[in-house]
Amino acid sequence: MIAIIDYGMGNLGSVRKALERLGYTVEITSEPEAIAKASGLILPGVGAFGDGYRGLEEWGLVTVVRETAAAGRPFLGVCLGLQLLFDESEESPGCPGLGILPGKVVRFAPKEQTGLKVPHMGWNRITPVAGRRNPLLPGGESPYVYFVHSYYAVPARAEDVLAECEYGVTFPAMVGRDNIFAVQFHPEKSQSDGLAILERFARLTRD
Repeated sequence: MIAIIDYGMGNLGSVRKALERLGYTVEITSEPEAIAKASGLILPGVGAFGDGYRGLEEWGLVTVVRETAAAGRPFLGVCLGLQLLFDESEESPGCPGLGILPGKVVRFAPKEQTGLKVPHMGWNRITPVAGRRNPLLPGGESPYVYFVHSYYAVPARAEDVLAECEYGVTFPAMVGRDNIFAVQFHPEKSQSDGLAILERFARLTRD
């Protein structure tokens, strides 16, 4: 069973429907015991960094998310779920992140500097970083996927960046290490390419 972590933030239903359409058993849950027993975990999220972390705290999920990510089971962060994996964010000064991946989250430069609207919203191509292990994008695929975000991650370790995108700056579209993966875009809204990424993640939960 794949657990989608419910902490009061995000597109839970659409992620579940996408995976169920692919034939996987999925449960939306905020129960630490269910999360600890799941074969794979998804941390989705839409909204502010501080609200997301406080939601995890209020539901008593910070420790179980950290422990299950460290236990080696497949873990996927989506959008805000990617950002929460890092140490901190400019969006919510003084609020910690989960610290599962070292680094910070910063805001895109304003339109006055780049000519590009913030938030970054719409379809963009992502490019895998050569030489990085990335089972979610095998064969060097560069799909178009759907983004909605005003902030992006700056990992402390360059090797944690698995794929990149251009929007006034080159930013990580996918990050990960070992069993942990995260995407800044919304695979559940990215049509066939997004579903393919979700299915590749789901397959890892059966290994």
